[in-house]
Amino acid sequence: MDERTNTRPRTAPEAGTGPGAAGTPRTVGVVWGLLVLNTLGSAGAKTIVPLPRSLIQMVTMGALVAAFALALTVNLRLRVRPSAYLLLLTLLLVTSVISSANLESGFGALFRCFRLALFIGTLWLLSRWWDGSLTFVRYHIRAYFAVLGSVAAGLVVSPGAALPDLYGGRLVGALWPLTPPQIGQYAAVIIGLTVLLLLGRRTDGTSAAVVIVPSLVLLALTHTRTATLGLFIGLALAIGSLVLTSAAARRFFTWAVVCAVVAGVGFASALQTWFLRGQSKENFSSLTGRAKVWDALLSAPRSTSEKFLGVGLGDKSFGGLPIDNSWLAVYNEQGLAGVTLVAVIIIVLGAVALLRPPSLQRACAIFLISYCAVASYTEAGLGDASPYLLHLALAAALLAAPAAAAPGLPRRPAHRPEVT
Repeated sequence: MDERTNTRPRTAPEAGTGPGAAGTPRTVGVVWGLLVLNTLGSAGAKTIVPLPRSLIQMVTMGALVAAFALALTVNLRLRVRPSAYLLLLTLLLVTSVISSANLESGFGALFRCFRLALFIGTLWLLSRWWDGSLTFVRYHIRAYFAVLGSVAAGLVVSPGAALPDLYGGRLVGALWPLTPPQIGQYAAVIIGLTVLLLLGRRTDGTSAAVVIVPSLVLLALTHTRTATLGLFIGLALAIGSLVLTSAAARRFFTWAVVCAVVAGVGFASALQTWFLRGQSKENFSSLTGRAKVWDALLSAPRSTSEKFLGVGLGDKSFGGLPIDNSWLAVYNEQGLAGVTLVAVIIIVLGAVALLRPPSLQRACAIFLISYCAVASYTEAGLGDASPYLLHLALAAALLAAPAAAAPGLPRRPAHRPEVT
């Protein structure tokens, strides 16, 4: 027997690495989960056990500090990968600091800048492991599925608190203060990603069903139109990018179209009732009152400085009412400079995704970018630390070029069935 057939390089594995992702420490998944916890926010529905807002803010901010510290621990040499997305986010941070420096929005603006700096700094530290693999997709699904698990637990423990009249009977977080749009967003994102993993044969049907079925139920109970539209549009574009190279994608797309037509014809009345949520035509046409806030914001007098740099990071409200539009929220807080940077972020990520050859990673990135673009019309978050920036960070990680394998380390198999 040839001796070379039994010769294998023996290299000690990197400390803290898990068996799933080559060279990715398990701590990286913990850091990603802490970032998810930080972006849950501190305002929302009334919980079964009242939680002081100061306590919630302490937990979420503590999660971000812990995430940064852990990321620094596993990346002491400060090795980062070039990233246009993170570079643009850093420029957005600089703009935010400049606009907040005059304290027009109070000292809270500087605190929000500090939070955004920690958030972006943590993403820079994690960029070392952005290699175009699906590792971070699984971190994303697991973290948000855990959040939805707390929502489901609250629904079981106290249905009345989870479906309060204050929100029109829509599902809220009864254990942790989460609003219907938040829950709808988390459910839609992990449904879309899990469907794509299933089509790409990176998870089995049972594991996918465990995630998709309860998430669909929670999404339906939230009556969140933005999340539902974002899910359908994002999946349509993502699966469309796979149609030419994947028979499974073609079959799924065909069946999805057939089911959509049947549902549209057979359940048109029920779908219309769910979509309108009992609102009047006037309330629906004004997007549940959002349009009135938008008109007031755009018509308010502004100085030249406020037009170009905004008034500093705030709570995404105007006149005491939520803005609920990412572009107008950025315009209000970071001015035209911020709007330009956010637009460039979406355009650059979209352009890179379109230039990549068809792949499951590309499809997941297209889904995330499309979802964030759709949701930006009725949800704020693209200008500050938020789940939307985390979704886009995941898209950037998926679009990153694979890193060269370290000497002596085995390469990751090109295709291997994995579970979510």
